[in-house]
Amino acid sequence: MKKLISIFIALLLLFTVAGCEKKSDVIEIGIIQIIEHAALDAAREGFIDALKDNGYEEGKNIKIDYQNAQGDTNNLSTISDRFVSNKVDMVLAIATPSAQAIAGKTTTIPILATAVTDFVTAKLVESDEKPGGNVSGTSDMNPIEEQLDLMVQLVPDVQTVGVIYNSSEDNSVLQARIVKEIVEGRGLKYVEVTVSNTNEVQQAVQSIVDKCDALYLPTDNTIASAMPTVYSVTVEAKVPTICGEANMVVNGGLATLGINYYNLGYQTGLMAIDVLKNGKQPKDMPIQKPREFDFTINGAVAAEIGLEIPEELQKYVINENNE
Repeated sequence: MKKLISIFIALLLLFTVAGCEKKSDVIEIGIIQIIEHAALDAAREGFIDALKDNGYEEGKNIKIDYQNAQGDTNNLSTISDRFVSNKVDMVLAIATPSAQAIAGKTTTIPILATAVTDFVTAKLVESDEKPGGNVSGTSDMNPIEEQLDLMVQLVPDVQTVGVIYNSSEDNSVLQARIVKEIVEGRGLKYVEVTVSNTNEVQQAVQSIVDKCDALYLPTDNTIASAMPTVYSVTVEAKVPTICGEANMVVNGGLATLGINYYNLGYQTGLMAIDVLKNGKQPKDMPIQKPREFDFTINGAVAAEIGLEIPEELQKYVINENNE
C-alpha cells in the first residue's frame, strides 16, 4: 500500500511539474479597455494581429485575458487587481483611464498603452523620449490644426466653434485646450460644454448646437461611444461635426483627418514584439506617434445637413447612413 501511495505521489508531482512547464511556455497578456467602441476595438485587433504576424498566437504560445470596464472606473481597478494577482507577463492598456488604472497597481509588469493622447500629461511616463518606468506605448494625438483647417474648408463661413468632451478624461481636456488656443488665435469664437457620462451627451449637444456654426469632437471615449446620439441632434440642427478619428465619422460625424486606430494598435503590437523577442523594457522605449493620417468624409451626413463637399475632397467620401 505504501508503495502504491509513493507511486501515486510521484505521478502527481510529475504531472504538476509538467503542467508548470507547459504554463511557462505560454505568455499571458492582459488587455484592459475602458469602454467598447469602434476605435478602441480596432486598436485591440491591430495589436493582436501584430502579435500573430510575428509568431505569437492565442491558443498556441500566448493567452490573452481581455477585460472591458464598460466605462466604469471601479471596474478598471478590479481588472487591474486581477492582472496583478494573476501575474500576467504583459498588459495592453487601451485608452488613458485604462493605462492610469493598471500603472497605479504595478511597477514591474511591462505595460504598453495605446489610444493615449499625452503620456506625460497623464503622468504615465517621465518623458516621451525616456519613459523611465514600466509604461510605454503609442500616442493618438490628433493633427488638430489640420483638422480645423478641414473644418474651415468644409464650412468657410464658420465664426464660432463648439467643443464637447468628458472633463474627467485627461486626453480630452488637453485636446480641448489646444482647440481653444488655435480657434481664438484665428480670431474665431470658442464655446464648450462638458459631460461626465454618456447619459449627459444628448442634453449637452442640444445645449450647444444653437451657439456654434460647427462642432469639433476630440478623441473622447464618452463622445465616441455616443456618436449615434450626437448624430441625431446635429443632423436635425444642420450643424457639421469634425471628429477626432474616422470611426466617429462612420458612426454619424461629418469628417476628419484622423488616425487609423487599427494601424496604431498594430504599431503597439510591434513594440510588444520588441519586449517579448528582443528583451526591451518599456523604460527604454520612447513613446511612438501615429505614422499616418487619413481623410474620411461621410457623404450621407453631408447630404442630410445640406453641405456640399469640395471637388478636391470628393475622393475621401464614404456613404454611411447612421439611421
